[in-house]
Amino acid sequence: MGTKNAELLDAGTNDEDVDVATPAMFDEENGDEESAVTAPMEAGRLVSEDDFRSYADKVYAQYAGPYKSRFKWLRPTLFIDGLQNDLLSDARKLIDVLARCGTWDPGKDSKLNVLETLVTRDHPDEKVLVFTQFADTVRYLTKHLKDRGLTALEGVTGDSADPTGLAWRFSPVSNEKRDRVTPQDELRVLVATDVLSEGQNLQDAAIVVNYDLPWAIIRLTQRAGRVDRIGQKGERILCYSFLPAEGIERIINLRKRVRQRLRENAEVLGTDEAFFEDDTGDQPIVDLYNEKAGILDGDDDTEVDLASYAYQIWKNATSANPALQKTIAELPDVVYSTRRHTPRPGQPAGVLVYVRTADGNDSLAWVDENGHSVAQSQLRILQIAECAPNTPAVPRHARHHELVRLGVEQMVKDEKLVGGQLGRPSGARFRTYERLKRYAASVKGTLFESQELLNAIDEIYKYPLRQSATDALNRQLKAGASDETLAELVRALHDDDRLCLVNEEDEAPEPRIICSLGLFPSSGGS
Repeated sequence: MGTKNAELLDAGTNDEDVDVATPAMFDEENGDEESAVTAPMEAGRLVSEDDFRSYADKVYAQYAGPYKSRFKWLRPTLFIDGLQNDLLSDARKLIDVLARCGTWDPGKDSKLNVLETLVTRDHPDEKVLVFTQFADTVRYLTKHLKDRGLTALEGVTGDSADPTGLAWRFSPVSNEKRDRVTPQDELRVLVATDVLSEGQNLQDAAIVVNYDLPWAIIRLTQRAGRVDRIGQKGERILCYSFLPAEGIERIINLRKRVRQRLRENAEVLGTDEAFFEDDTGDQPIVDLYNEKAGILDGDDDTEVDLASYAYQIWKNATSANPALQKTIAELPDVVYSTRRHTPRPGQPAGVLVYVRTADGNDSLAWVDENGHSVAQSQLRILQIAECAPNTPAVPRHARHHELVRLGVEQMVKDEKLVGGQLGRPSGARFRTYERLKRYAASVKGTLFESQELLNAIDEIYKYPLRQSATDALNRQLKAGASDETLAELVRALHDDDRLCLVNEEDEAPEPRIICSLGLFPSSGGS
C-alpha cells in the first residue's frame, strides 16, 4: 500500500503543551471546591508572581492531600538551595515570557488554524485521526475545533471513560460495529493521545496527523499502524506532521534530530518509505511498516500483528460462510485434516500443528516427513496453511498422528529446554526480561530505580505474556527501542493489567493440541 507523508510547518505555536490533567481536580465536571482551584488559570488571571504562588499553593495542597498516592515523591534532601534558586529563576523567566505574550488568543493560533484548514478544506469529507502527546492539547483542540463549527468530532485521552467506544464510533466498519453506531453518532475527526496508538482498529480512516512529534520514534510507527492494517480500503495513507516554525527549528534543530533517530532505526530495519516530503532516496528512513523489512522469515518475526492477521482470516471466512461460526466452535480438540500439497524446495510434505502451550500461548509448528522442523516463523506457517474454501480434503497420511506428536514434542523442547521458563531466546518474553533485568541493575540506587518496574520484571518471569503485549513488545524490539522506552512500555502494560496472563493455580496446565493439517502429494504412505 502506498504511503505519502506530508509536513505542515507550524507558524509559531509551541507543540509541547504541558499536561497537568492527571488528577481529577482539573476536569471541568468537578465540583465547586475543585473548580475554584482551576478557575484563575481558566480565566487567564494568573499574571504576577503572587498569582502563581497562590495557585501553586492550592495545587500542592491537592497533590499532597487527596492525590498523594498518585506520585512518587523525591527526598526533600535533594532540593538543595542551588536547585531552589535555579527553579525560582526559571519560573520568573517564564512568568516574564507570559507577560510579554499577553492573554492567549486561540483565533491567532496559526497551528490550530492550519489544522482546521486541513480537516475542513483539504479533507472535508474524509476521516482524520489527529495524534498529540498531551491530554491538555487534546482538550484544547477538541474545544476550539468544535467552537469553530466542526461536528462529528471528539477527543480521547487516558482519562476518557470509554476510549474503545470512541474508537468504535470513529471506525465502526473495521471494528464490526456498523449496526451499533448510527450516522448521527459516527465521528469524522478523532483527536487522541497515544492511548489509541496501540491495540485499536482505526482503518476506516486513511489520514493521520501528528500534531507534535514524539521523541519515542516508535510512536510514529504505532500511530500509522492504527490505520495501515488489514481491512484498509484507501489506495494510499496520508501522514501529516507539524514541525516548529523555521526560527524555532533553527534553534532546536528538531528536524535533524528526528531524522537522525529515524536513520538509526532504519539501520536495523531497512526502509522504502519517506517520512518527510523532501527526503531523498539516499537517506535511510525507518520502515513505518515492519512487514516490509524483508526479514520476516526468521524465528523473530512475531513483530507482525499475527493476532490481527489471523483474525482477518477468520473474519473473511465467517463473512463468506456464517455457518462456520457455529461449526468451528463445536469442533473438538485434536481435530485434523489433510490437503494435497506438491513438495518444493523449502516447502516439503509434512504436518502443520496448532498447539496451545502450557503457558497459554498459541503456537504453530511445521514438521517434515522425518519429524524435523521446517520453519519456526509463525507467519510463514500460517500462510502455508492457506487454501480455498472448496479445497477437497484427502485421506489422512498413515504417519499423520506420529508427526503431530513429534511436532508437539519439538515445541515443548524448544520452550522448556532451549529457552527455559521464558521461552525461546528469540521470543519477546525472553528478550524483554533479559534487557530489563540488566537495565534495572544499571539504575539501581538512582532516581530512575523503580519498584513498579521490578514487579513487572518479576511478573514476566513467572507468567506468560498476553498476546497484545507480545505484539507491542516485538514492535519495540524490532524498531531498536532503548531500554528506557522498553521499560516505560512494560510499566504501562503492567499498570493496566495488560502485561501477563497471571495463573493463580500452582499446577501448570498441559499443552493442548487444537488441530493439525497434513500436507502430502497423495493419500496413504508408509
